[in-house]
Amino acid sequence: MTGSVSPKRPDAGAVEWGMATYDPRYLAGVLLFNAQDYFEAHEVWEDLWAESHGEERRFYQGLIQAAVGLCHFGNGNLGGAAKLYRSARDYMERCGSPLLGLDSAAFWAQMERCFRPVLGPDPPDRATRPDPALLPVIELRPEPDVWPDPEDYLPDEAGEP
Repeated sequence: MTGSVSPKRPDAGAVEWGMATYDPRYLAGVLLFNAQDYFEAHEVWEDLWAESHGEERRFYQGLIQAAVGLCHFGNGNLGGAAKLYRSARDYMERCGSPLLGLDSAAFWAQMERCFRPVLGPDPPDRATRPDPALLPVIELRPEPDVWPDPEDYLPDEAGEP
């Protein structure tokens, strides 16, 4: 894990987002993940992971590893992608579903379809990359009424939050 990313806004605590309470860092990471900015999503989620315990800690660890696995897959590190897919799934399978608004079974069905080319018994072609049509999308139920600006949760160019 890398350094801590704190929000630039003072209202960083959990906020009532519609019917559910979501940490705005979690939501910012979801938006970044869904924008296929997997590295930045993992950066934002690391603070949550570091502050969490038990089931939520495993859940965030799984999300972080899923995001990094997608980074590796997109960059051609197919062995690393497959390894992170498996460890991320193992972390999240123990958490129960839904958790923090995420239907983990539906999410992992998407991840499996995306990663299928690198999960077989034979090594994949080195040119294999994720099919853009199969990239996973995180959906939350209930969906928040308001989403944060992910930029508020990213480090600035100097690496400071």
